Amino acid sequence: MTIVITGYNAICNVGNNIDDIYQKAINGDNSCFEVSENYIKNKKVRVGKINAQLPKIKEEEFNLRSNRLILKVLELLDDKILKLKNDYSKDKIGIVVATTNSGIEEFEKSRNTKHYELGNSARFLQNYLGLKGYYTTVSTACSSGIKAFCIARDLLKNNISDAILVVSVDPLSKMPLFGFNSLEVLSNKPSIPFSKNREGMNIGEGCAIFIVEKYANEGIEISGLGESSDIYHSTTPDPEAKESIKAIEQALKEANITPDKIDYINTHGTGTIANDKMEANAIYKVFGQKVPISSTKPITGHCLGASAGVETALCCKLLESSDTRLYPQVFDGEYDDSLPKVNLVVKNKEYNKCNICMCNSFGFGGTNAILILRNKDGQ
Repeated sequence: MTIVITGYNAICNVGNNIDDIYQKAINGDNSCFEVSENYIKNKKVRVGKINAQLPKIKEEEFNLRSNRLILKVLELLDDKILKLKNDYSKDKIGIVVATTNSGIEEFEKSRNTKHYELGNSARFLQNYLGLKGYYTTVSTACSSGIKAFCIARDLLKNNISDAILVVSVDPLSKMPLFGFNSLEVLSNKPSIPFSKNREGMNIGEGCAIFIVEKYANEGIEISGLGESSDIYHSTTPDPEAKESIKAIEQALKEANITPDKIDYINTHGTGTIANDKMEANAIYKVFGQKVPISSTKPITGHCLGASAGVETALCCKLLESSDTRLYPQVFDGEYDDSLPKVNLVVKNKEYNKCNICMCNSFGFGGTNAILILRNKDGQ
């Protein structure tokens, strides 16, 4: 069974649509951040905030920033959503939402228990679009965005749905910022993954929406998916990357390709000591130094449950682009020599046209998820 992304768009700190985000990312522009003390008292935090005007929601139960972000992206997909509803019955269009925050920020003031329910956005989207099919939410920390595609694949494979709206969304929220701050992995300086001088991550916010269908003739093919769990530590990944490698190998097997067929890897690349060590080990052990890799989180920030969604949208745009540049690794140029040497993308360098790419996503609790995409038109 072939599963294809037939429509997509996104919003984050660097742009109000995927075209704008792509332009900033391909040029390595990491300037779209603000340093603020509004989140953690007496501490400056560098965050990627969306400053776009967002649609309003009248229903108090659903009046959350996460849902307003979803509406903003839906506006970009109006024609495709209309076609989707014309092509399929309302009970055969499914919804899978990836998130970690939902409305926890609003709940702090409202005390409305509906606001902190992780399923709020999925229920809102179904009500808003008037759909009657299966809907659910996945929250596996920072791997949620790719886990949502895994659930979508299974829903389509088992004929529960004929088409799926896959959504990744997370707004800025104090709670996860407090959590990452307690782990001492937040940086008030630009995040610089794979650098020997890296100090941590910059948190962002975002939303990405994908229309996923079976047997479509055009679009971006979801060629392979891989999942595994470390069972190593609640917040620290296994530095040997054993289970991460299993997820990569599983995705390659499902895609029926060898490692040398991957043209580009969009890494999880948080800029923390532990993540970069694990990920560099995983990539080197499977791909060596052959495949160009980079993290786009220095540009978009780490959008938590929305991170893999925004990064998948960037990968889709890269596959559709005729540009032979790849997303550059934005850092200080001082590679951490304690890591195995990987092939970091150089800004403005010409590479082979990207037709197959891989997107990595790793979350707390050792949850690993890998996505391989292929441009159907490019093969």
